[in-house]
Amino acid sequence: MKIGFIGLGVMGAPMASNLAAAGHEIVTTLNRSPLPSGLEASMAPSPAEVARVADLVITMLPDTPDVERVLLGENGVLDGMAKGELVIDMSSISPIATRRFAERFREKGVDYLDAPVSGGEVGAKAASLTIMAGGPRAAFERALPIFEKVGKNITLIGEANGAGQTCKIANQVIVALNIEAVAEALVFASKAGCDPAKVRTALMGGFASSRILEVHGERMIKRTFNPGFRIKLHQKDLGLALECARALGVALPNTATAQELMNACAAREGGADADHSSLVRALELLSDHELSNGRD
Repeated sequence: MKIGFIGLGVMGAPMASNLAAAGHEIVTTLNRSPLPSGLEASMAPSPAEVARVADLVITMLPDTPDVERVLLGENGVLDGMAKGELVIDMSSISPIATRRFAERFREKGVDYLDAPVSGGEVGAKAASLTIMAGGPRAAFERALPIFEKVGKNITLIGEANGAGQTCKIANQVIVALNIEAVAEALVFASKAGCDPAKVRTALMGGFASSRILEVHGERMIKRTFNPGFRIKLHQKDLGLALECARALGVALPNTATAQELMNACAAREGGADADHSSLVRALELLSDHELSNGRD
């Protein structure tokens, strides 16, 4: 197939590369990122033209306004789509806005799936992403062979658009609170005089073991805060969680706390572009103690 892929950033570039490796032809239009090294793709002058020449269009963009501009803006994807075609947004954006975008495409007879992903850059490169889809089952079945080239755990969350985005927000809440819990535990143990590396090793063998403790705990101890997944993107996702929670009348008190800690990290020079495991820095500041100072 000829696949339009718009958004060749940290996640989008390896996803598009995996689709190309599977034999699909990629067509794109440059947004903020240059064409990644090694990716063969034809260029179109606008998102509308990408849609005109492609069999389906995938977007993988940073935030809701970016998706809206590319899909519905001047010379946007909607302008180039024909009845019966398919657009898949794999960005992590607002479920509320997603339902509005989907309605605009439905009015034109175009199928729309929201299919955000989890698994980070590592999962994108390994084609092992978790994909959470929302939209008509027929559209999901049509997209499944494409999804299988970039992901492993692929689920249709619901046939209403926005279901995939809602699931992704739930994922980001869980990840943020786990990062915060690991950071608290390691700062506590370190200030009490224990080596945080040994504490982490011990905890990995017990009920507290988790992927976050394994990967992000190590990042915290080794101070390897190159992204990964940037603080500013997790800020965005938690902001969406809190926005939707207000609309639903749902209390997310610990999500709000994690968001404030990320806000504090983002306020530091370069902090917004650091990995989300650097949330530990906010707790270190509050505790007047850095993990590296607590080692034996």
